[in-house]
Amino acid sequence: MTTILRLPGEPDQLTLPALLLRNAEDHGDLPALSWRASADDEGWTTLTWHEVRRETAALAAGYSALGVERGEQVLMMMGNRPEHWLSDLALTHLGAVPVTVYGTAAPEQTAHIARHSRARFAVVEGAGERERWEPLLADPTVPLEKIVVVEPDAAGPHLSYGSLRATGDRLRSEEAFDKAWREIRAGDPLTVVYTSGTTGDPKAVPLTHHSVVVNALALDQVVELPDHVEHICYLPFAHIAERMLGIYLPVFRASHVHLCADTAAVAVTARTLHPAQFFGVPRVWEKLAASVQAALAGLPEEQRTAIETAGATAREHVACRERGEQPSAELEAAYRAAKDTVLDPVLSLAGFERLVWTASASAPMPLDVVRFWAGFGIVIMDAWGLTETVGVFTTNSPSAFRLGSVGRPLEGLELRIAEDGEILVRGATVFAGYLRADGTVEKALDEDGWFPTGDIGRVDDDGYLWLTDRKKEMIITSTGKNVSPALVENTLKEHPLIGQALVHGDGRSYLVALLVLDTEMAPAWAAARGIEGDPLTSPEVQEEIARAVEAANARLNRTEQIKRYRLLTREWGPETGELTPSLKLRRRVIRDQYGEMLDALYAGDGA
Repeated sequence: MTTILRLPGEPDQLTLPALLLRNAEDHGDLPALSWRASADDEGWTTLTWHEVRRETAALAAGYSALGVERGEQVLMMMGNRPEHWLSDLALTHLGAVPVTVYGTAAPEQTAHIARHSRARFAVVEGAGERERWEPLLADPTVPLEKIVVVEPDAAGPHLSYGSLRATGDRLRSEEAFDKAWREIRAGDPLTVVYTSGTTGDPKAVPLTHHSVVVNALALDQVVELPDHVEHICYLPFAHIAERMLGIYLPVFRASHVHLCADTAAVAVTARTLHPAQFFGVPRVWEKLAASVQAALAGLPEEQRTAIETAGATAREHVACRERGEQPSAELEAAYRAAKDTVLDPVLSLAGFERLVWTASASAPMPLDVVRFWAGFGIVIMDAWGLTETVGVFTTNSPSAFRLGSVGRPLEGLELRIAEDGEILVRGATVFAGYLRADGTVEKALDEDGWFPTGDIGRVDDDGYLWLTDRKKEMIITSTGKNVSPALVENTLKEHPLIGQALVHGDGRSYLVALLVLDTEMAPAWAAARGIEGDPLTSPEVQEEIARAVEAANARLNRTEQIKRYRLLTREWGPETGELTPSLKLRRRVIRDQYGEMLDALYAGDGA
């Protein structure tokens, strides 16, 4: 398991460049960064930690020649590709502040970030991104001066990344590179993350080297991983989760990052790499579970029965550990046999048989999804945190977990629940405030250092945090009752045919819902019952959805129950605007888009 790596200085004085130098000196020949040149390329290109630092030095010289100065923000809009990852480190070594902008950001959001950050330079991927940024060069309210384009055939009149890299290679000076990064202090900004937000303009959250290192140290106290573990990097770098998992923690741990530029290729990449760790937001785990369920549905009854029996043993083993008990010798032996002979062969088809750490965050995880994976011996370590807390604030761990909770606070962090149920947090990783356009910080903490997170939750007697919902997303019915939409939506989604759900009813006397048919599970479900044609138009599917809603309502109190619903087939996503880049519902967008449909669900009854 994890070996404690040499820290190149006192923990409260460490910076990311100091850790990268440590990696080059102590682990220089180990793989650091791998990527595929194209989606259909079966081979990986890999840089060692020594090569990463050399490449970082060349790029730092190139960006310096471009005119990048210490302390200024540099914007980037690229996918998970080496130019993005390496540029981030290079800019950091100059004392500049790399800022990734979501590729799905609306034009007005991009303009807001460019204006607010006062950035003079933007590094973009290709022609599509270049065309989105070019109008900002002519906008007098935006200080943008130059655009660097990564794909060589898309640069047009702008500077190509290749030219910048060649200039840096020619001007590279180890003395200048060393001098620049050694002037950086732990309290200096490492990045600014603009929150994706479900409403309003993105807010700028400045994060320091110190807060990131403190978070990494605390995580390593509860996370047990093999040395130099691999990480599949596929979430946007604009999200704090992938910044930590895909850049900062790998540098801190000297681990191995595999860049996955296409999120649709994550499952294929996992089957290729057979990773020891995997992180997915809840929607990713839901889709993976649906894929496995669909595959299992097509197996002969004898195999399905064997898997169900093995799964029951695995869940019993997990339940024993969840209670903090040591499994009996008989249970341990039965579980190992079930894993070796039945469960791991199934998991190997997905590349998941080597997993020792699986995690999720960003939104409440449906409990049925957690229990599904527990049936394979996989305990998803649900965590919770915000951009404002450098990501993880609470987490479960293999030695202490509660399925459905988001765990307990990391070492040195505190939380409490306000009278209205809002979660308040305090500690070294909590930011001081939001960055204003003039460079000053808008204070976000109260006089005692507490930050109101906007999340609603409760803490049980053992100190585990249980999320309820976002404070601003709570539904208040016309009768004055408070309803958590996430609770109702997750209950509805426990049926495998329901892939997504939105509950609506603020100011109304009852709730209605939009349900999205799971496009992976529905064909398998229909085929297993000999149903032909489009599942959406199938009376059997419609009847099953009705039974699913009825079953969900039976588990909810009267205020939470769904009276009417509509079934949709087009899945919601970031590209079409209904989800944030981290796959959370943008409720206002969905309500606006389906407003007439939602109103029709209330038509004729005066609700």
